[in-house]
Amino acid sequence: MSRPLMTTVAAACALALPAAAHSRPVTIATTLENYGGDGAYLAVYLTDAQGAYARTLWVAGGKAKYYTHLSGWNRLSSGDSKRLQGVTGASVGQGRTLRVTADLADALIDAGYEIRIDAAVEDMRDSPAEIRVPLSAANAGKPHAGRQYIQSFSFELQ
Repeated sequence: MSRPLMTTVAAACALALPAAAHSRPVTIATTLENYGGDGAYLAVYLTDAQGAYARTLWVAGGKAKYYTHLSGWNRLSSGDSKRLQGVTGASVGQGRTLRVTADLADALIDAGYEIRIDAAVEDMRDSPAEIRVPLSAANAGKPHAGRQYIQSFSFELQ
């Protein structure tokens, strides 16, 4: 391959790759029910179209010994050594709203990915897959009810 052709190909790749890697902030809002118990541990994560773990977005609850109660997330993400880097905070009290923002690649939206939330409360029943919502433009801004502890969940694409 000639040097000018190689330079042209390299320049085209350098310009095309950033376009393929665009991301946008996604804000997730989760409001808990008044369930009459302690603060909830929540794991907010993504799965791909086959249901395989893709990424942890947030974990609410600081004591790792309770993460086993977030069973779906814990099982699926156990091989991800970086699953907790920069994505943890305090547990969420009943009636409170957890808001988190994550940057997600545009390629994930409308591609079969799903936002999932596992929930657990001390001395109460665990709720794996409390929320399962496809990451799609059609679902953005729409409220979704949880199965046990989550009153309302929604996400906004910016």
